[in-house]
Amino acid sequence: MLELFHVSKTFNPSTINEKKALTDLNLTLADGDFATIVGSNGAGKSTMFNAITGVFYVDEGDIVLDGENITFKQEHLRSKYIGHLFQDPLLGTAPHMTIEENMSLAYLRASTRKGLFFRRSRKKEKDFFREQLSLLEMGLEDRMKQPVGLLSGGQRQALTLLMATMVTPKLLLLDEHTAALDPATAEKVLGLTKEIVEERNITCLMVTHNMNQALELGNRTLMMDSGRVVFDVSGKERSALTVEDLLEKFRDHVGRQLDNDRILLSK
Repeated sequence: MLELFHVSKTFNPSTINEKKALTDLNLTLADGDFATIVGSNGAGKSTMFNAITGVFYVDEGDIVLDGENITFKQEHLRSKYIGHLFQDPLLGTAPHMTIEENMSLAYLRASTRKGLFFRRSRKKEKDFFREQLSLLEMGLEDRMKQPVGLLSGGQRQALTLLMATMVTPKLLLLDEHTAALDPATAEKVLGLTKEIVEERNITCLMVTHNMNQALELGNRTLMMDSGRVVFDVSGKERSALTVEDLLEKFRDHVGRQLDNDRILLSK
């Protein structure tokens, strides 16, 4: 479903602020893979996501999604089949628009039918939105006319997850999407994530700072450092790993200790 071939990206090249963010990055995800990603600070995790979604064009390499080379495809065109959730719940929704309007925009944007984006939602679609909201069990189906800005962070992130998957995407990118939530709400959103990804067999990449989540969720665990994948494990080998084993693998492949305090505190 997703292939990254020798992808590199340098910001501010040939200046004092030069930063090599991605370095000869290679990654292949099969259809239905759910891979968790951990790594040191500045390892390139979010940069890889931004390269995939088209926030910027890479300097070298190719990005292929479902057999189509999207390396130079515009960001808004990629958004039709790539869902993306951020750590900050405020980034995924428009606060002054209602829940219904936010869902309508997400639904129409992802639709492949020509001209659909330029019309209003119909009753059938509004009923669909209500049905989808009821799955969250947060009572949002009765608040569809309220501005999203009135929702809590957890409610907004759950709504954003719903908006990103109403029309099943080819790829779902989750960038520490529960990190800013309180533990109880984070657990609920994580449960919803797992349920949606499994039921719809969505190919998914999830950045997390929680090492236990990295080993328990999905079917693969990736470790990144210096803009590349340094360790990739799945199957029986992964199921036998402990958090300490994972940290040891990082030391073996990189030659130093993992320096992400949030990850180390989550052990």
